Amino acid sequence: MQSWEEKRNDNVDTTDEDAMKVPIDEPAVDPESKTAPELDEEAMVEAAIKAGEQAAEEELAAQADAELQRAKAERDELYERLEEATGQVDAAKQAAKDATDRLARLQADWENFRRRTRQEREVERERAAEKLVLGLLPVLDDMERAVDHARQSEEQGDQYYQFVDGVQQIHDKMVGILEKDGVEVIDPAGEPFEPLSHQAVGREENTEAYDETVAQVYQKGYRLGGKVIRSAMVTVTYGGPKRPAEED
Repeated sequence: MQSWEEKRNDNVDTTDEDAMKVPIDEPAVDPESKTAPELDEEAMVEAAIKAGEQAAEEELAAQADAELQRAKAERDELYERLEEATGQVDAAKQAAKDATDRLARLQADWENFRRRTRQEREVERERAAEKLVLGLLPVLDDMERAVDHARQSEEQGDQYYQFVDGVQQIHDKMVGILEKDGVEVIDPAGEPFEPLSHQAVGREENTEAYDETVAQVYQKGYRLGGKVIRSAMVTVTYGGPKRPAEED
């Protein structure tokens, strides 16, 4: 007769017991080594380190790419600003060149205006001086005629001669004042006849003097600033020898 425990063991289904068993993966054991679990842990650590390094490299690469993109953007912006500044500098240079050209033209116009004004003033001054001198010349002529007539007169006496000398001094003083202002007296007696500054009013035969020599001066001439404002009225000789050519 079976005991209670034997009956219980007989009633247990071995099939279900096998089904309840969970398979457990056991690490591969190197038959020549007994340290398989330790090597597996080192491999895991190394794999983790590699994974961390790879992640760090990827992160660094991403950061470097971002920095590169920012640097490119800054470079492009700087290039644009440089081009803009270059354009402004070129525009400023062109404006400065235009201003310099305008200034040069204005200076040239100003110099031309000053020179033209100075010439006009000089011409006006010469005209005024010429007009004044021409107005005084008849007075000088009358004084010269009066002195010549008085010296040829038969009257004598100290007072008479003092009067004549006084008139002559006044005449000489006036001529001196005119000479300071550029007036030159033309008194060509005995000189060769010059049609540009002498006016022949008569001819005298004289075989001893050179031909075309001024014999007498009826009226003196005058120059102002090198310009003949009145020709001298003279008589010219003829019948004498030809005047030899003057050497240069």
